[in-house]
Amino acid sequence: MKYTADKQENYVIIQLNEEKLDTSIAPELKSEFVTLQAEGFKHVIMNLKDVKYSDSSGLSALLVGNRLFGETGSFILSNIQEHVMKLINISQLDKVMDILPTEKEAVNAVFMSDIESNLKAEGGDEE
Repeated sequence: MKYTADKQENYVIIQLNEEKLDTSIAPELKSEFVTLQAEGFKHVIMNLKDVKYSDSSGLSALLVGNRLFGETGSFILSNIQEHVMKLINISQLDKVMDILPTEKEAVNAVFMSDIESNLKAEGGDEE
């Protein structure tokens, strides 16, 4: 699997440098998610700008990432190509996954998520 992982202080941007997210890549991607979680990262941004095709195993890998990071932080997909977006829509995964048009918007969403978490922690149960 060809990819880059830009590790920042509180998030990681994974840029998949493959045209296909399928059975040949999905297991390795799932393993990478587990490793990142073990390293303590709470937010992952998946930049899918080079991915032109995905099958069900590719979507399954993305769902694993969403499950692992969605509970403690965020898992955001960005720069999704048209074919892959159609598959996500057909599968109705667009209703359960965070999808933003650009990587920059995804990074901003991570910072907003952290600010909201910090405010909730400081405020306790006060409403």
